[in-house]
Amino acid sequence: MTKTTIANPKKSAQSKAGIKGKLHAKFKEFSPSWVVHHAKNEPGFNVELIERIRKGVSKSEWKDLIAVIDSNEKDFEHILPTSISSMQKKEVYDLETSERIYEISRLFGLGYEVFDSPDKFKNWLFTPSRALGNKKPFDLLDSSLGFTIVENEIVRIQYNVYS
Repeated sequence: MTKTTIANPKKSAQSKAGIKGKLHAKFKEFSPSWVVHHAKNEPGFNVELIERIRKGVSKSEWKDLIAVIDSNEKDFEHILPTSISSMQKKEVYDLETSERIYEISRLFGLGYEVFDSPDKFKNWLFTPSRALGNKKPFDLLDSSLGFTIVENEIVRIQYNVYS
């Protein structure tokens, strides 16, 4: 896998907090970026997300999510079910791509909560995990099953249940 730019520890915490606060304030409720900061696992919340996925994620919502998680589209090229060039041509993404975008937002929301900081979570994502067969969690995110496995591992960490 090529080098990613998701984690950038050189940015100051103050500048990140300022950007996060500004970005967070403008998001539409239940957009992928909003979900990063409001992730819940409740039936009503998840039903609303299903409705949003069915309507499709817009290109601007995807770009907002990328900004919120301090990344770029190229980092997610192997995770998304379509090419970045195809995504750039569309204004609203199909069901499969929209679902993957929401999986990314939910996972990052959970990770930020459990690890108490975006940088700690991103570092964990790119560190081989014994519990995951010495694979980097990020490398498993190219399938829904991979998302489930990584999410389960984050929850195990949250509750101090280590393998």
